[in-house]
Amino acid sequence: MAARTAETAIRQVLAAQEAAWNRGDVEEFMHGYEDSPETTFIGKSVEHGYAQILARYKRVYAGKAAMGTLEFSDLSVRMLGGDHAVVTGRFHLDRDAAAGGEAKGVFSLVFEREDAGWKIILDHTTSS
Repeated sequence: MAARTAETAIRQVLAAQEAAWNRGDVEEFMHGYEDSPETTFIGKSVEHGYAQILARYKRVYAGKAAMGTLEFSDLSVRMLGGDHAVVTGRFHLDRDAAAGGEAKGVFSLVFEREDAGWKIILDHTTSS
């Protein structure tokens, strides 16, 4: 029962991120991440720290057109005890060619349960 409740909460974090992104709200999107200097994003480079990850998102996705419309799919949540989980899935970013064109790929996320709820502590995203 606890695992199902945790999975539901984690899926709600991802749904909130998707909704925030699609409103063009990077700051709200980032609320899904732990606000820590140890939070890590791995993509074409490795970024450590909430502030650096936020700065990267603002730089790469400057404005609503560059952000496009985000959709997560094929989500799988695997609990690693009571306070950690791994989530894998796919992302699809739909946007005009002038704004960077379509982007898609896969990701793995490590979530940690905190007093404020479930937060991403490690994000490994690969574009295809």
